[in-house]
Amino acid sequence: MPRQPRILPQQGFLHVMCRGNNRRKLFRTPTDKRKYRSLLIEFKQEDKIQIHHYCLMGNHHHLMLSLGQESNLPRFMKRVNLQYFFYYRYHRSYSGHLWQGRYKSKLILNYPYLLQCGKYIELNPVSVGLTVSPKDYEFSSYRFYAFGQKDDLIDINPYYLELNTDQAARQLNYQDLFVDEIAEKNIKI
Repeated sequence: MPRQPRILPQQGFLHVMCRGNNRRKLFRTPTDKRKYRSLLIEFKQEDKIQIHHYCLMGNHHHLMLSLGQESNLPRFMKRVNLQYFFYYRYHRSYSGHLWQGRYKSKLILNYPYLLQCGKYIELNPVSVGLTVSPKDYEFSSYRFYAFGQKDDLIDINPYYLELNTDQAARQLNYQDLFVDEIAEKNIKI
């Protein structure tokens, strides 16, 4: 029986997730994560995708992105994941399915939830115990927003700009968004 077609909005924000088949590790080394990140950068402009938040974990990844009138998310995800599969297969002598089914996507309807979704994505490494603080995790968008670290993958979350008109104050406000959550988990920011 064929799959149901994916219903995507012509414009809007989405939380996109991909997982390794049978929860297999997709990214075994920092080099693997850098490769996947470079593929996201390479194809996002061609397919007119804006990526606002991301986190590359060991066996899955999260992206918060926005689509415009001419965006092609299915083609974007297919190209990125297929190119990464070829890379992975070559470097790991791997055969079989790498990805667990299609990517999952959830429409973000509430504008203020844009930062909440980003926060959820960037706290992922902390939640599973990989790091003590989101600032310690290299492969997420947290350092871009909280400290202004350059990141060619990121297109600024429009709601982030509303935190303050001054860049330094905006970064501090962004860090403050994480304080309650981190304190609740007894984590140091």
